Amino acid sequence: MISKVIVGAAALMAGVAKAQVTATGTMGSTNPAEPTTGTTVNQTSMARLVSLNAIDDFCLFAPPEKDSVIGETEDREVAWCVQPRNNARVIPDGTLTAVHFVKTPLYWQIQGFGDLTQLNIKAGDQGGELDPHGATGLGNPVGGNVTTNSTGKDVHYEEWMNYMAHDQFCLRICIAENSTYSAAVQCQHTLDEMGCSWVMPGDYTDNSFTECDGDSAYPPGLYVLANGSTSTFQQRYTGTHTNPDGSKATWTQGETVTPSTAFSTPATSNCKTYTSVGNGIASLALSKAGKGNSTAVTTGSASHSGTAASHSGSASNGKPTNNASASSSHSPNAAFVSAKALSGLASAIAFVAGVLLL
Repeated sequence: MISKVIVGAAALMAGVAKAQVTATGTMGSTNPAEPTTGTTVNQTSMARLVSLNAIDDFCLFAPPEKDSVIGETEDREVAWCVQPRNNARVIPDGTLTAVHFVKTPLYWQIQGFGDLTQLNIKAGDQGGELDPHGATGLGNPVGGNVTTNSTGKDVHYEEWMNYMAHDQFCLRICIAENSTYSAAVQCQHTLDEMGCSWVMPGDYTDNSFTECDGDSAYPPGLYVLANGSTSTFQQRYTGTHTNPDGSKATWTQGETVTPSTAFSTPATSNCKTYTSVGNGIASLALSKAGKGNSTAVTTGSASHSGTAASHSGSASNGKPTNNASASSSHSPNAAFVSAKALSGLASAIAFVAGVLLL
């Protein structure tokens, strides 16, 4: 169950500024030079440019071949978009059963559910994380780039994270930073086993489509302690190394106690509710697909405390982007943990010996 503590905008956003968080690397070789709408539908495209602009205008990274496991194909995922754009593949109408888009001062985020086997993810795959770093520092996928039009024009951003599983997705693109939290911290890429609702808290209601403004969440894994200080959860990982004498030894990083939820779920407002999200391309639509987008405006300052309930979270290794400098501490071949499984773990906030103080 996601925590219903609400983040106050004033507390988190003090000193916020449109800092330099735009991408510094080059465009992937398979991508168009800039985000482009109305491109030819090509379901074998290898383009890797993801855009996040609206509830019915966004893309996700997913495998190029059918029945793929995210953890095995993360370096070569391709872009799948709701609308024909960016020379990418198109998400068939009827694939998505829930989409929730929130625009905050520090990031834009979209999450939801669906039959993502239609995007070539193997049935039952609990998934993985894609980001601009990856085990090699080249990103997962290599040559992946992201944009939003949060400033009123298309901008390429450096830091982002996209969790994909067979039935769930979430994507966050960090568009700004403040004097306290950098874009890299807000789009933390080393929590690949924790799942969507833990890393990217928000509305996880299935069979629902919403677009809202929102407060920014505390960065993933950051907890405010009773004494006012903060601690940061570090995902546990154990590995082996070879000593100079040739003997083997093990090493461990991270915490032995895992909080069951994110610190808080941010408040949202100015929400609009849609009946479906799609593109109306009949030749691609699944038989159960809806027809176009209908909008019913919901006013007021609704606070959404997403219900991740029985849906599995995504997890895995890093992702790509136009990122020149990437020093990833990602855990290779990490096992995946569902959000449901996490709910059974200890929920203490004043946890772990040896937490990292910010």
